[in-house]
This record gives sequence, structure tokens and C-alpha cells, in this order.
Amino acid sequence: MSSGQVPVVRSAESERDQRRAAAALAAAGVRRGDRLLVSAAASPALLAVVLGALRTGIVPVVLDPGLPAAERAALAEDADPALDVADDPARLLTGTDEADLADVPLARPMHYTSGTTGRRKGVWSGVLADDDARALAAEEIDLWGFGPHDRHLVLSPLHHSAPLRFAIHTLLAGGEVALPGPFDVARAAEAIGTLRPTTTFCVPTHLQRLLGHGPPVDWSSFRRLVHAGAPCPEPLKRAVLAALPEGSVWEFYGSTEAQFTVCSPEDWLARPGSVGRARPGRRLETDARGQLWCAVPRWARFEYWRAPEKTAAAWRGDLVTVGDLGRVDDDGVVWLDGRREDLVISGGVNVYPAEVEAVLDAHPGVVESAVFGVPDPEWGQLVVGAYVGEADPLELSTWARERLGAAKRPKALHRLDQLPRTSTGKVRRLDLPGVLGLDGT
Repeated sequence: MSSGQVPVVRSAESERDQRRAAAALAAAGVRRGDRLLVSAAASPALLAVVLGALRTGIVPVVLDPGLPAAERAALAEDADPALDVADDPARLLTGTDEADLADVPLARPMHYTSGTTGRRKGVWSGVLADDDARALAAEEIDLWGFGPHDRHLVLSPLHHSAPLRFAIHTLLAGGEVALPGPFDVARAAEAIGTLRPTTTFCVPTHLQRLLGHGPPVDWSSFRRLVHAGAPCPEPLKRAVLAALPEGSVWEFYGSTEAQFTVCSPEDWLARPGSVGRARPGRRLETDARGQLWCAVPRWARFEYWRAPEKTAAAWRGDLVTVGDLGRVDDDGVVWLDGRREDLVISGGVNVYPAEVEAVLDAHPGVVESAVFGVPDPEWGQLVVGAYVGEADPLELSTWARERLGAAKRPKALHRLDQLPRTSTGKVRRLDLPGVLGLDGT
């Protein structure tokens, strides 16, 4: 189960635990189409329980274990799970009974993604028809070539959709998954050198830290390193391409809701800054506003959990949008012209200012606040807040820390006499870096 101090999950061992988890879920009365809530750190037990649920048509709702209690409680109420195992998925593996499993997941996990209103939205796909379930699994395994020869290194938290998707499909393909724990650059570098992983998923922040680590990381074992989650600066991308085996550095553009493009190293080198071409079975186009829409296959459809109005706004026939702006050139290559203007991407995590502002505005010493991102070479962007009121910045920082997950906490708070506004009274968030002297000018 482990290599040194790093747990390594092997497909056959995990399969036994998946069967035990499925049997325990059935004994607890959890049925096909029900939701199972879990909020635990990465572990062999978490992977076994997620896959045991998926392969019996139960939908795991995977939450960040670091969520503040109030936020977790609100999401738990919204998800309405048949069972909540909290941070202890291993409790489902203590029995000896085993249940039959489908060959592939019969559902997708439900992840919560932030919305522009600040209220998180559950991304729900329900239980898939057998043919669609097989197509969904085959698409992911075929795209990245997962197989029994692979050892996948997990660098990102498994409550995010992409890291979990890569890990479970590696196991389904017969490979191994290494779990070195929360990202630490020295531990990750050692794991790469000693475990000799063949694949990983990461965000640009991970790459920035690993390339800056000394002594240099031995990347020679990788056949596929895939990054996404935030724009990758061109100098960093070129450094990664130079450091890794030829042909191994790929990226994709997607979201919690849907996957849109894949970008080979050859495509990126031919068109630096692009995010590749539509994934197999997909087609991308833009509307008059420059908003990207993607036609997706039947097995990739989703809805927003208990939010029909948000679902309706996201779909137009078989075309779906998550509100990003971009363009598709004559060769079918996709370029992102910018995320929704209120979105901050810090370390690959989407942070919506409205959600952070709601917490700051609840402080009795704050009249109003505005949250925005400023460029950062390591994190991509840092979350920064400005506010009007009498609150002490240190006290307000403590207030936010107690109520927000780590990625959403403002790294700096600035008190102002007033916030810049448009003629119609809307706060001009994008002007705040200049107002505060944070734009480098």
C-alpha cells in the first residue's frame, strides 16, 4: 500500500475496498441515485469509497475538508445526502462483506463550484445510462492513455474535480495512485524522484514551485504531465517544456462543469498562449459577446443542483457555457481572452469576489467592501480586499480567516474613504489596483 512514507494505492487492493464500501453503503440503506457526503483528506480509503459509490450508481459529494463549519453545514443541507461520512470514509471499509460493482462509474461525483452570486452551485449529472457511463470512462482513459503501467502522482486536493478524475481513472485502468499529502514542494520533489511517477495533474503554481526547487527535480519518469486550472505564463510553460521529456507536457481548458479543450505540446509551441483544440466529440464556438460555448456529448451533460434557472442560462441545446470569453481561430484552436471579470484564480482555485465580500460586509465595522485579484508570479493571482468602515485591518483579517477557506481569504486588506464607482453606482473593481498602487505603475 505504500512506498516509503507515501501511500501508493494499487488497483487490485483498491477494488477489494471498493466492494466493501459498496456493501457497507447498501447495508446503510444508500441506494442508486442517492448522494453520499464525504469531506476528507486524500487517502486510499477516500478513493475506495468514491469509486465504490460511483460503481453502484451512488453519487459522492466531495467537499473540501478545510471548509469552515458553517459553510460545510450549508452545503450538506443543500446536497441532502442519504449518508454523511464526514472525514472518516474508512468507516465504510471495516466489514468483510463485498458487493458487486459495475465495470465503470455509473455517475460523476457532485462537486460544488462557486457562482458569480457567491452561492456555490452543485454540478449534478445524475445516474448515467450504461452506454453513456462506458463512453464517459473510455473518453478519459483514452485521452490520457491511462493503463496498468501508470503510477499517477496526486499533487492537488481530491475535492477538486480534475485531480479526483485523474486518480480514479488511473485506478480503473489498472494503474497505481501515489498520495504524498498536502502539497509541499520538498515532499513533492522527493516523491517524483523516488516513486518515479508516469503521470500527474497540477496547476501552474505547483510547476512554479517545483522548477524553483533545488536541487533540480528529476522529471525523467513522466510520460504525461497535465496542467490546468489557471493561465500558465509563457516563460513558465517554456521552462516546463524544457525540463520534462519531449511530448509529455499537456494542458486542457475546462471547469468543474465540463471539459472543453486539450492542448498538446506541439499545438502550444505552434501557437503559444492558446489552450488547444476541442476535446474529442466536442465543438467550440463563440457568440456575439465573445462568450465561449461548447457542444458536448450526451454523457457530458449536467445541471446545477436544485437551480433550474442557472441550468437554463448555461445551456442552449447541446451547447453549454461557463461564461468565459475567448475566440476560436480558423484552425480550430481556442484562445481565452479573459475570464469573467469578477473571477480571481489563485493557485488554480476559482474565487468569486461576491462570496468574500459577503463575509467582509458582515463585520460590524465594515460599511461595504470590494474584492479583486492582483497578479502574483507564484499563485497567478492573490485575493485582495478594499473596504469602507472603521474595522481594523488585522481584526478584519482574523474575521475572514475564521469564516473562509484558505484560497478565499484576502492576502491584504485596505481601508478607503470610498470605493470607486461608475456613473450608475456600480463599484469599479478593476480600478482598485490602480487606486491602491498595486498595478505596478
